[in-house]
Amino acid sequence: MFVATLAGVFKFAELPEKYGPFVQYKASLEDKNIKDTDDIAILDISGTESVHVLFLDSYQSIKEIDDELKAADAKLNHSSKQVLEGYL
Repeated sequence: MFVATLAGVFKFAELPEKYGPFVQYKASLEDKNIKDTDDIAILDISGTESVHVLFLDSYQSIKEIDDELKAADAKLNHSSKQVLEGYL
């Protein structure tokens, strides 16, 4: 199992360019229209070159995020979980 570490939470308008393709891909999978004010969490997946994108307005609890990551064979580290709980 991989460890997911929070790289940051960004407004879409302030998202670093390198994360843009990941966010657009996830939005297309979820058929989501992104607004400039949406909070987006970016998770780095240890041991890989990939990131996991979370549109924070799509989640009601940290358990929903844990379940999504479990399906991707990843687990959120403790400090990242604490930060994300503050956004939910």
